[in-house]
Formats: sequence, structure tokens, C-alpha cells
Amino acid sequence: MKKYCSNPFNYTRRQSKEIQVGNTPMGGGCPIRIQSMTNTNTLDTEACVAQSIRIIEAGCEYVRLTAQGVREAENLKNIHALLREKGYNTPLVADIHFNPKAAEVAALYVEKVRVNPGNFVATAIDGEASGVDEFQKVKAKIISLIDICKAHNTALRVGVNHGSLSERIMAKYGDTPQGMVASAMEFLRVCKEENFPHVVISMKASNTLVMAQSVRLLVVAMNDEGMDYPLHLGVTEAGDGEDGRVKSAVGIGALLADGIGDTIRVSLSEDPELEIPVAKKLVDYIGLRANHNEIKATAFEGFNPFAYARRATHEVRNIGGAHVPVVIAAANDSYTLLPDYILGKCVIPYQTFVPTPNVHPCYKASEIDALLASDEKVKFWELSYPDLNKQVLDTLKESREIVVLLTSTHANPVGETRAFFHALMSEGITTPVVLCHTYNTNDVEALQVQAGADFGALLLDGFGDGILIRNTGNISNDQLLSTAFGILQAARVRVSKTEYISCPSCGRTLFDLQTTIARIKEKTAHLKGLKIGIMGCIVNGPGEMADADYGYVGAAAGKVNLYKKQTCVEKSIPAEEAVDKLIELIKENGDWVEKK
Repeated sequence: MKKYCSNPFNYTRRQSKEIQVGNTPMGGGCPIRIQSMTNTNTLDTEACVAQSIRIIEAGCEYVRLTAQGVREAENLKNIHALLREKGYNTPLVADIHFNPKAAEVAALYVEKVRVNPGNFVATAIDGEASGVDEFQKVKAKIISLIDICKAHNTALRVGVNHGSLSERIMAKYGDTPQGMVASAMEFLRVCKEENFPHVVISMKASNTLVMAQSVRLLVVAMNDEGMDYPLHLGVTEAGDGEDGRVKSAVGIGALLADGIGDTIRVSLSEDPELEIPVAKKLVDYIGLRANHNEIKATAFEGFNPFAYARRATHEVRNIGGAHVPVVIAAANDSYTLLPDYILGKCVIPYQTFVPTPNVHPCYKASEIDALLASDEKVKFWELSYPDLNKQVLDTLKESREIVVLLTSTHANPVGETRAFFHALMSEGITTPVVLCHTYNTNDVEALQVQAGADFGALLLDGFGDGILIRNTGNISNDQLLSTAFGILQAARVRVSKTEYISCPSCGRTLFDLQTTIARIKEKTAHLKGLKIGIMGCIVNGPGEMADADYGYVGAAAGKVNLYKKQTCVEKSIPAEEAVDKLIELIKENGDWVEKK
């Protein structure tokens, strides 16, 4: 198995090359850079500059603007000049789709241009889907753009999106992580052949599993060909509120935990300046792991980090086996959300345990004698990686009634927890394990980011049959439970609510995205398990919401298309009628239930 990071147990930043992006270099020994994107009309210079300033003053290090046409690309010159006149020197990035000419114009005026291999040249999806000649058309346009970038010291981002792979790539690989890697490597090989080093690469998806797997595979592919380009991380269409923060933390955090990533964007369907504090909290939290005490562990040879498989476990009551991961509440209080177990009520210290239906004893690592003496059918055992010794491993092998509550106080809890699982797999132990971690914060957003990053990294590895979030700060138990259920859903291991796949909005958005999301959520939030895509335009919309049950996509100014799965079923509906039409569509297809 090829390595995608230096060590899955010990945190070390991946060594990428440093590239120049204006006055803010990226990669190499530079800090992880934070970026965002405007959602104003790129033809409105004053609005773009005002919003860019708000983003920059929030701490953004690169500001991206859409340039869907040559006119927008030309106006980047005015936006750039006015920002510099006002004393702001933050690098600007142009976002390009379908229009190589717009990319070539933008490269004259901004510090970086982002192109999408799936739709950089619109004609590349015509004709023979698998023909070599098709890529030659694309290659000619890439070289033309590279020549301009060289002449004007402009960097290039090759930004692959899961939802917009070309038909040529789809015909050969489907919409898979392997297809995303193939799409990226075609462009990177051209950059290497043309001796153009100032390149950053991104592999984005709204599916956190696809996003993590594709980036890991890309690192291996680049290593095989002697490439060390820096990486930009992001989860597309993550949504807003808790969902957007948790989903971003799960996907981005899993890769940052591996030491992968040189710049990030947390994409929220909110005002773009609100993305920056979330991104900073995530980067700062992972950065605390630098130079931690070594975790001595050996990787299980049968583990595959490039394809998801949940660790095989036997069933103990409703934990492990084929059951979805459980949620355990940290205290015996009243809840709006309902956990599967409650500490102090369903799970209690063995010293105070009295045999009672649906109540189970819990033991510390040192209380092994009492655990072995008990004949209860369900026993919880709180362990950490340093507790593993021959007696503990033998007990786990021989006892089929134990559920491990796995804790860590290490500076790198993800690494130490991984070490525990690899040790169990190496011994053939199938005991179910609940992931437990304690935080100390009064900041709900910080909790969402930290817990999302920690638990998400492990769940995407296939580890964990449940989660328990403890916090010593002043955050309600309901909020802890909401975060726990949100993490499981973001990692795609347990669905407990409606999922909204919504874009962060940009200058291409064709309706009031934030208001529309709020209206749709108000009417549909009770439809547990349903996936609804809400996309500002058709550039990535239909692709990124490919696994959604229903889609609401901007088609033109004030017009909306509605989708059932991947099929457009109604076109050009006036925006003021579209939400009600969406509800009608859900009802017509039998997926509506009345709100209780």
C-alpha cells in the first residue's frame, strides 16, 4: 500500500514546494493560508471592493472572484486597482468555468487564476468522449494560459470538482475519486512539461468521503511522478449554520490531520467574511499537534486509506455489527434530541450498578478484575491506547459483551486513536468501539470545528461504532448532541435529519441564496433523511447535488430549474414561485410527510 502521508499516527506537514501568489507565498514552510470568495457581481466594482475589504479585514489571505466571461475578467483590472488604491494588497484569484479566453484576460490582472479541468474548454466534452484528440484541444488552451501566467507572474489553481468532471473522464472512470485524480494529473503533467511551477491543486466534493479519498490518491499519484505541488482543501456545497461548519470540519479536518493542505476555504452559504473565523479555528486547532510526543504504533497491513470500509465488529446489543453508530449523551439531563444512551442513566459506574433493564455497568481500565467477574451481557470499558497490554487484548479477544469507550488525552487524539484501532485490527479483535473526546470551550463554533475534525477523521477511516462528546465549558447538552448527530451525518454513517447540499454563493448566483435556503429549510427540515440540493447556478450545481433527492438550481436571472435526482423536471420557474413548486414536487413523488 502506497503512503499518502508521512505517518498516520504522528502529525507532520506534507512537504510541498513553495509557490508565489502575489505577495503571499503558499506551500513549503509557509503557514496554511486561508481564503474566501466574493458573492457580488464582478461587474460591480464598488460592491466587489467593499466586500473584499470585509473579507480581508476578517483575516482572509486570498480573495477569489468569479469571472464567467471576458467582461467580468476585464473588470478585475478595476477591482484590483481600487483595492490597491485603498491600501489592500491581498492577492486576488479569478474563478473560471467554460471560458479559456476569460482566463487569459484575468491572468493579466490578478495574482492567481483558477480553472476547472472538467469544464475549462466547453468543446472538450463534445465528440468522442474517450478520444485523445479531445484532450489535445484542452492542452493547447492550457499552454496558452500558462504562457500568459509566466509573462505576468500569475499563479494557477487546477481546481477539480466532483460534480463537473468532463464527459471524457466520466466515460472512463465515472464520477469516482480515481476520475478526479486522472482529471487533475492531465493538467499537472502539462504544467510540468511547460516548466511552470506556480501551481496549486484542489479536489473538491460535497461528499466528504470522496473529497478525502481523492486528495489522498492525488498525493500518491503526484509522488509517483515527482510532483510536490501545494494543495488547496475545501468541501463544496457544505451549507450554512451548524451543518456547513461541521461538514467542512469533517472533510478538511481529516486531511489536515494527515498533514495535507497548504490553503483552505470553508464554503458556507452565508456572508463570505463569516467563513474566515471558522477556517482560522480549524487551522489553529490542528496546528496545536505540531511537535507532539511521538505515538509509537504499527499500521495494520490490511487497512486501505483510499477506499472506505467500516471496521468489522461484532454486535453488542445495538452497538457494532450492522447497526448505525450510536450517540451517547454526556450527562443525565433532559434533552430535546434523543441520544441512544445516557451516562449516569443507561451507563453507570459498576460500583453503583444494580441489574436493571437497559442499564449497563461501566469500568475504568484498571477495573479489569471487576469487569471479568461480571456476568452482564453488556459492559462498557473505558480505555485509551496506552492501556493496551496483553491482558487487555486477550480480554477483548475472549469477551463478546464488551463495548469500549475509547478516550485520549494526547495532543494528537486522532493519531493515538488510530493507533488503538490498528492494534485491534492487527490482533483480529472485533470489539465495538465508541469514540469519546472531551473539549473545554464556551464557543459553540469552536466545538463544532474541533469535534468535527477529530471524530470526522476517524469516521472517514471507517473507525467508530458511536460517539460521545464531553465538554467542560458552558455549552448545552442539546448542542453537544446536535453536533454529534451532525458529525455522523457529515461523515455519511448515520442520517438523522434533512440534508441540504447548498453552495456558498458567488457572482454567478441567480437568486437570493440565503433567503431561499431559509425558506426551504423552514418548510422541509422535518423530512428526515431527504437530501435537497440548493444551487445558485448550473456551473457545478447539477453535478455536486448528484446524489440529492431533489434539486433547486438557478437557471437564469429570477428563474429556477427543479430536479428529481439528476433529471430536470421543471424549467424556468419564476423564483418567487419555485419554493412552493419544490414542495409540490416532493408531495407528488410521495416523499412528503406532515410536520408533527
